Amino acid sequence: MPVAVRQRARLPAWLLALVFTTFTFATDDYVIAGVLPAVSADLGVSEAAGGQLVTAFSLAFALAAPVASVVTATWPRRRLLTGALAVFVAANWAAAFTTSYALLMGLRVLAAVAAAAVVPAGYAIATTLAPDGRQGRYLALVMGGLTGSLALGVPIGTWVGGAFGWQATFGVGGALGLVALVALLATLPETPPVAAMPVRDRLAPLARAEVLLGLLGIVAIVLGSMMVLTYLAPFLHDLAGAGPVELGWVFVLAGVAGFAGGQLGGRAADRWGPDRALIAGIVGFAAVMAVFSACLLLRPVPLPALLPLLAVWAGVSWWIPPPAQTRLLALAGPAGPQALALNSSAVYAGVSGGGAVGGLVLAGHGSGWLPAVAAVVELIALALFWLAGRRFRAR
Repeated sequence: MPVAVRQRARLPAWLLALVFTTFTFATDDYVIAGVLPAVSADLGVSEAAGGQLVTAFSLAFALAAPVASVVTATWPRRRLLTGALAVFVAANWAAAFTTSYALLMGLRVLAAVAAAAVVPAGYAIATTLAPDGRQGRYLALVMGGLTGSLALGVPIGTWVGGAFGWQATFGVGGALGLVALVALLATLPETPPVAAMPVRDRLAPLARAEVLLGLLGIVAIVLGSMMVLTYLAPFLHDLAGAGPVELGWVFVLAGVAGFAGGQLGGRAADRWGPDRALIAGIVGFAAVMAVFSACLLLRPVPLPALLPLLAVWAGVSWWIPPPAQTRLLALAGPAGPQALALNSSAVYAGVSGGGAVGGLVLAGHGSGWLPAVAAVVELIALALFWLAGRRFRAR
């Protein structure tokens, strides 16, 4: 390969640093699912209450992201990202030494606010510094840190927690944040701050019913998926007797299958149209949840027998978001950029809702009801997008 071609194909170091940063934040959010039983036992709370640590992180991110993007719009980008990462590192390392559930909850909120200041800015930097014609590819790579966390970050955190205690998992989270901070300091060029957008302008798309319904559909999609992911440890323990080591391998499988599912869902949205792709994904998700519910009648089920089903679950879970976001963009029309900005908040609102609703189901009825309720929530999401389409056509 000619040198010039190799140079053009090489990804810039600052982009890889941003990918690692989103990987770090997503790992820190999702890793509670892998150490949930140990956290709950040590802090003297139920597993449903322990799951609210995911809820607190995600809800704080959802509420803080639009506000942070306005408040910090004129701040120098390098200073913003590295300063917020320093706060994130401190919050995680403090969490590694706490024995108080209330204090741990507060530290999770602090870490989430720091992440909320970084992630939207990171997306903007990726599109600003990307060469012409590669903005979408660069943005997709930065977002790829989310699925990468399931394939690598969450399993590592789960194994570390199983071997050295859940406190070590937060220690690893802080260490990842420190690596991201150093990488950004070393590679990220200074970029001009983006123009400030008042919160009122950012929330303007909510005045259109079809956009609001689409955003609620995004919330429901993520909520249904995260109900199962957040409480996967107690669910697989009840179904197959799986422990932390086995769960770590399940997260590896889920991350790989989820990445493949996301790519297939995006291609399906392009080839079939977002509506057909969305219907296929949600119907597939509901079918997998039905099989999970049937397996509960046969428990204990050997974990190896469940692995193909778990791979399909992860694949269809990540298949759904690309066509859903493509549909949201079409519903928003000229307000597409603002709608996509609100999409990040909708995603994390869904994550927090998954922890909250899943916790209620787990505490009130046991883990066996999680698949059925998750399927109903996904079908509600499909109904919301159908209503949004009707309002859009009527307009």
